[in-house]
Amino acid sequence: MKNIKVIIFDAYGTLFDVNSAAEKCKNKIGHKWELFANYWRTTQLEYTWLRSLMSRYKDFWKITEDSLDKSMRVFEIDTSMKNELLKLYKILSTFPEVNETLKKLKEKKYKLIILSNGTHSLLKELVTSNNLESIFDDVLSVEDVKMYKPHSDVYKMPLEKYHIEKNQFAYLSANTWDVSAAGNFGFNAVWVNRNKNIFDNLDYKPITEINNLNDLNNLI
Repeated sequence: MKNIKVIIFDAYGTLFDVNSAAEKCKNKIGHKWELFANYWRTTQLEYTWLRSLMSRYKDFWKITEDSLDKSMRVFEIDTSMKNELLKLYKILSTFPEVNETLKKLKEKKYKLIILSNGTHSLLKELVTSNNLESIFDDVLSVEDVKMYKPHSDVYKMPLEKYHIEKNQFAYLSANTWDVSAAGNFGFNAVWVNRNKNIFDNLDYKPITEINNLNDLNNLI
């Protein structure tokens, strides 16, 4: 990738480990903690897509809570754990390589931004709890357009902010549908494939596939 000026990062699942909240409670949840965490995440995403299609916007924190309610019923988890899980979701851990990689990219003078389904307050707490306040030039939230990824209105936000060509943006996500949407929009979309998954058939093939964010330093 050449002439990249701005690097956009998805937040949940790309920078921040969405399973880390449940993992911190795995002794209470038991052996099913990972299945539960994956179900919670899948339900959360499904609710964002369905609400966008129905034009029934609800902010990401409320959707996170709604999807947790259902997931706890499905896995028969004691409801007394709800507040603990929600509190931990606000301070999700970054993946191991994230902080160091971001620092190196910052030293190279790239503009670094987050584009996320999360609310402004949620994203601020995530960035602060992981000591990343000095790293990001902007943190953009779908809260401003009241529409969730993968709607094209979301991907217009950084374009309207920076007034540069689409091919001057790099877009990093671990979510294949997000990579496809960003790539179809015109960004240089890179798939962060930590779990050796198979890419979806959505009329786009990523510019490249990397195992984690460390590999980005060799691309730009």
